Amino acid sequence: MQAKRLLIADDSEDILAAGRFLFEDQGFEVIGAQSPKVVVEELKKQVFDVAIIDLNYTEDTTSGKEGFDLLEQIVSIDSDLPIMVMTAWATVDKAVEAMRRGARDFIEKPWDNNRLLAWVSTQSELARRVRKSQAIEEENRILRDAGHVVDLVFQSDAMLGIHEMVEQVAPTDASVLITGENGTGKGVIARLLHDKSNRFKEPFISVNMGSVPENLFESELFGHVKGAFTDAKESRIGRVELAASGTLFLDEIGNLPLGQQAKLLRFLETGEFERVGSSTTRKSDARIIAATNANLAESVDSKEFRRDLFYRLATVPIEIPPLRDRVEDIVPLANHFLNLYSSKYGKASLSMTESIESALKTQDWPGNVRELSHTMERAVILSKEGVLAENSFRLQSNKDSRIVLDELSLEEVERYLIQRSLSKESGNVTEAAKRLGMSRATLYRRIKEYGIQ
Repeated sequence: MQAKRLLIADDSEDILAAGRFLFEDQGFEVIGAQSPKVVVEELKKQVFDVAIIDLNYTEDTTSGKEGFDLLEQIVSIDSDLPIMVMTAWATVDKAVEAMRRGARDFIEKPWDNNRLLAWVSTQSELARRVRKSQAIEEENRILRDAGHVVDLVFQSDAMLGIHEMVEQVAPTDASVLITGENGTGKGVIARLLHDKSNRFKEPFISVNMGSVPENLFESELFGHVKGAFTDAKESRIGRVELAASGTLFLDEIGNLPLGQQAKLLRFLETGEFERVGSSTTRKSDARIIAATNANLAESVDSKEFRRDLFYRLATVPIEIPPLRDRVEDIVPLANHFLNLYSSKYGKASLSMTESIESALKTQDWPGNVRELSHTMERAVILSKEGVLAENSFRLQSNKDSRIVLDELSLEEVERYLIQRSLSKESGNVTEAAKRLGMSRATLYRRIKEYGIQ
């Protein structure tokens, strides 16, 4: 990764040298400038993550006029650049004026190394993330303008209802809880809600709650300050702060530990949070969209999920049916993926035969739309001379499945059915037990007995 780039402007070579010594040791590329003219030249040549500028240069040493004028020039060139102003002649009036002209913060000389390091580290990380989000948004805007961003692909009445719900809910600030099996497209719905909202120009920040260790939950969501815990060697911005006035997508929300749920609830109710190790209360206007493949209502009844948090998240619930329950969508989706991957891999225009379409519609698709997408990608890759070969889909016929079961022992059949049910219910033991007609405790014993993961 490219080193973070810091611009330091001061007419004193000693100050520039001190800045280089302090920040280069932290992995920054430091560019020094001894005059406003050089600052402007550097800004026009390259992109910086953060800038520290003096208010006084050669014309006078106390008024700050040169620094204020320079501030306005910097903002006109890069309005997103975080700027810290510094001076040995600090007054409240100067600090207020600096903020008014575009500075993010103010520090007196001689500066405090720890404070300056923490501020620069935090601001440079935020600037990089914001730029990345802006780049993604700009790419999406270009694709939208070119007609390349695809809306929902469907023919079923069930997905028509969901499409209408997205259109209706997207412009609001309501929290949305999206439920459905793995691979049904919960992330796609979340992204559509953002793209069709009034926040579409703001960041869309996604976090998989299932992949965040419990002891790092607060840091991941709300950030931390340097020294907040053993490995906190520098301050870090959380996802909530990064989302700003955009959308925060909390995927796999059902995996959020009970002990952390109150902290998320407080943010949802007030928009307020604190970074770990800090007593400063911050606010975020981020819209919350959550998703899960678990049955949160059952988790509420079993006291594994807070009822008040569930209701706060599910202001508007959207349930996406599995692909096996909307067979009408299989062929349209398959054709969509066929066109997508044909273009991606530079294949000639491909099409499916009626027999392939019929075979696709007879599958259970336990991995839902995601599995269908992978299947179509593989078929395109394996196609030769513009022809989609049926064997390249590697579909499982129901007849073959019955023949295999006839050759298994009773124990092997039970193991197979348990694995299949767990797959269909995306690992949800309660739902798999219902499908199998056994109690949850019995299913747990069988899972342990057969060593099923």
